[in-house]
Amino acid sequence: MERRLAAILATDVAGYSRMMSKDELGTLSALQNDRAELIDPAIVRHRGRVVKVMGDGLLVEFASVVEAVECAAEIQQAATASAGNATSARMTYRMGVHLGDIIIDGDDIYGDGVNIAARLESIADPGGICISRQAYDQVHNKLNLRFRKLGPRNLKNIPEPVDVFAIGGEGSTALDERQEVRFARTSDAVRLAYAISGHGPPLMKTGNWLSHLECDWESPVWNHFLHELSRDHTLIRYDPRGTGLSDRDVAELSLDAWVADLETVADAVGLKTFPLLGYSQGCAISIAYAARHPERVSHLVLYGGFALGASKRSPQEADKRKATTTLVRLEWGSNSPALRQFFTTEFMPDATKEQADSFNELQRRTTSPECAERYFLATGEFDVTELLSKVRAPTLVMHSRGDLRVPFETGRQMAAGIPGAAFVPLQGNNHILLEQNQSTRQFFDELRRFLNKAGS
Repeated sequence: MERRLAAILATDVAGYSRMMSKDELGTLSALQNDRAELIDPAIVRHRGRVVKVMGDGLLVEFASVVEAVECAAEIQQAATASAGNATSARMTYRMGVHLGDIIIDGDDIYGDGVNIAARLESIADPGGICISRQAYDQVHNKLNLRFRKLGPRNLKNIPEPVDVFAIGGEGSTALDERQEVRFARTSDAVRLAYAISGHGPPLMKTGNWLSHLECDWESPVWNHFLHELSRDHTLIRYDPRGTGLSDRDVAELSLDAWVADLETVADAVGLKTFPLLGYSQGCAISIAYAARHPERVSHLVLYGGFALGASKRSPQEADKRKATTTLVRLEWGSNSPALRQFFTTEFMPDATKEQADSFNELQRRTTSPECAERYFLATGEFDVTELLSKVRAPTLVMHSRGDLRVPFETGRQMAAGIPGAAFVPLQGNNHILLEQNQSTRQFFDELRRFLNKAGS
């Protein structure tokens, strides 16, 4: 018989028999609703094949164990998020995932790969996922999930103990007191990580250079900034392709690709109209998005940005960019922080030693040398000057007078091209807004004034 290696997902509803004994029609309706709205669409998105339906249970085959585990987490997260729904509230799932050898017989599958997945599902907590060591070894560095080691477990009718790992009771991506991290896929199949934090009306922050959803919260450079943005708003931010927790080995890095990232996250969150915050080269991406989707951007805030990339501003800037790109290719991943310190000094000359050291390390952890080079080249070629006049949203532009990274005049020129835009110069030398600087307090005062006046 034909054999192959496959990832198997087994799932069922916790307490299904008890629920059926109390309300057959209601329980069946709830299950069918979840299948149609949550489960089947997730399986299709992750390229799975439903092998068998057994009452409340499903057996699903995947070619990729990453897709299998990500699909399981997505379903559990969606089921948790819809808990307020009258039908979905009662459906709590248990899931098991294993990577192993299977036997193919027509449309059906058999073997230990199937049996172990089913046994893992049976020991999972309601709302949780259990995976085998074989699955864990393939996914723990690729998915931002919180794993808990359960150790070797004796599973029914499985002769040898199976090393088991659990994904937290809600089966969601990383959840803590600061933020919730989720994943979405772009039209060109790039996996993006995005995070939601805070409470209040939404505020979308466009992804920019050197983003890492988890490390940013731990950084003395960014921690204060995220706290402030999350204080009055539900902040949505993401790691653009090539950086952080999002896919790094991607086919395309370009303005259009990064705009598509923003489109994907806005759609995944379900935002219809929202204020948009662009930071540094994220300003050009925000301008392009606002010009393409005027009906969705209620208000636009731009800080430290430019409409024309450095490689296009002057021959001198182009030469400097070319030389720096060569150094990035050769030295970015080096144990020596010399090159990264060069960037740190330009980004924030007034940084403390702790902030500078942290930012040096953050640069290394955020992206690879190959991707850093490609990123640097692509942002240098940005040109959204023709789109400035097409922005219809009320716009606030801010820029630090002594910015060593992006010249102050580029911010002024960007504001001048946007109809009705307000331009506010900030006192200071830093491109990155540090907690100890007066310009940072001025930035948040202006931001709140603008959004409060806008009613956002």
